[in-house]
Amino acid sequence: MIPLRSTERVYSTPVVTIALIVVNVVIFLYQYVMPSEAYEGFLMRYAIVPDRLHYWTLLTSTFLHGGWMHLLGNMLFLWVFGRNLEDVMGAGKFLLFYMLCGVAAGLTQVAINPYSRIPTIGASGAIAGVMGGYLLKFPKARIVTLVPIFIFLTSMEIPAAFLLAYWFIIQFFSGVGSLASTHTPSGGTAWFAHIGGFIVGMLLVRTFATRQIRTRRWDLQ
Repeated sequence: MIPLRSTERVYSTPVVTIALIVVNVVIFLYQYVMPSEAYEGFLMRYAIVPDRLHYWTLLTSTFLHGGWMHLLGNMLFLWVFGRNLEDVMGAGKFLLFYMLCGVAAGLTQVAINPYSRIPTIGASGAIAGVMGGYLLKFPKARIVTLVPIFIFLTSMEIPAAFLLAYWFIIQFFSGVGSLASTHTPSGGTAWFAHIGGFIVGMLLVRTFATRQIRTRRWDLQ
């Protein structure tokens, strides 16, 4: 299932959400044109490598992506869920919230597999925090979602609570299933980063989402 947009209105320009998307795309393009030797050094410096963790990488890793689909998928989720959350937090609080979720996601992955030498990259842990916050702040929202039905694709409105809970359950059981292969020298999805980010987003959202939204005049009629 691919979320396309939220039915919740946005009453302010999502400056931080847009800026995060732009920065992620620019950095990915910079990665893309690097020679392979330079890219490997760049990755090892700015990605999370649990076995030799540098704490700045808990932030820098959230701006790195492994391919176009990785980037586009993350940016789509950020756009769908980030705008409403930025609306109720304000730009400054939303940026801090996003970064804290990203750091928490990285620390969760490191705690689960502290001796891994495999680089961990991607904004998905921070975006998982945004999704967790969205779940609590907009539990009655509906998400226009692209859904496969047999060999066709169709769009339908799905309750955000169902979609996000379903997503989290998949991450949880995938993470538990991956524990058996935690120490194997292969890459994969950082399931526990998603889980950690999502939970921290749920814990922090009430503190950060305190902004009063001024609805447009015609919304009051």
